[in-house]
Amino acid sequence: MANASARSNSVTVENQDVALLKSTTVGRGPISDIAVDGHTVVTTNFGDDSIAVLDSDTLAVHGGVFAGQPTTVAVVGDRAFAAVSSASYDAIAVIDTVSGEVVREYPLSFNVTAVVTSADGKRVYAGRSGEEGVDVAVLDVTAERVGTIYVANAADATIDAMCLDTTGRRLYVGVTDSRSSRLITVDVETSRVRRTLEVGAPIRGLALGMDGVAYVLTSDIADGGVLYVVDLVNNKITADVAVAAAPTQLVLSADGTRAYVVDYDHVAVVDTDKRAIVAEVSVGARPSAIALGSDRLYVADYDGGVTVYTVAA
Repeated sequence: MANASARSNSVTVENQDVALLKSTTVGRGPISDIAVDGHTVVTTNFGDDSIAVLDSDTLAVHGGVFAGQPTTVAVVGDRAFAAVSSASYDAIAVIDTVSGEVVREYPLSFNVTAVVTSADGKRVYAGRSGEEGVDVAVLDVTAERVGTIYVANAADATIDAMCLDTTGRRLYVGVTDSRSSRLITVDVETSRVRRTLEVGAPIRGLALGMDGVAYVLTSDIADGGVLYVVDLVNNKITADVAVAAAPTQLVLSADGTRAYVVDYDHVAVVDTDKRAIVAEVSVGARPSAIALGSDRLYVADYDGGVTVYTVAA
């Protein structure tokens, strides 16, 4: 494991909530996504078409597989669900994080761009873009069958972010096309779109806060990165704050008071109550993805490194 001082890791702007803990180099090329659950961290390494499993405390790599070209991943319990691409089809690969083996693969048509799971890991939602629009493939892991929720018909649309509420009944989907972007609310039980909220700029990230609030991260050349606060009950934007120059990903603390935004060369820490940046985290390389545990922030980068910071629980 690499020593944290071997990389130019830092936290700037006075803030007591974030502290550098340690870092390591996975050694498998650029990391496209990272996910954490309990003692398990999973990275997708598109440089060498592999998925690595790390210990969340020590950051030691203790498993992994080669499985097509992986892009995005979600982990729950001892299972990781990774979107992988090959010459013939896309798929969701199911990895046993204990044995490090692919235990199931669900071939899917079209391009998978976002993955989210239910809290118990029994359902996996894969956002897809195709020639006629976007939809969500619903994988019933227990019954081993696949359903489809149709979301939008725009031919050039993509799904860059999704999240599921705590009840597992509402799926929120960020859809972007050449004209605009929108936040779509889907009733999972009926597989029907219930609400649509126009946002504007391309959506890069999406997270659910407390008391029916969602945070939508957008980015474009004109306005840079903007974090929108959305009232889900009334389906309207109530506030916005400039947070970055070219953001690509967002995670939110469990209590909704901190938003962590991946920008071009750092991670911005946003106080959602004050609607202001309270810290900037640098990992000595371009950050590519972030994941948040109960009290730790994991930052992956394009040099193949993972850095962990302690954050206020």
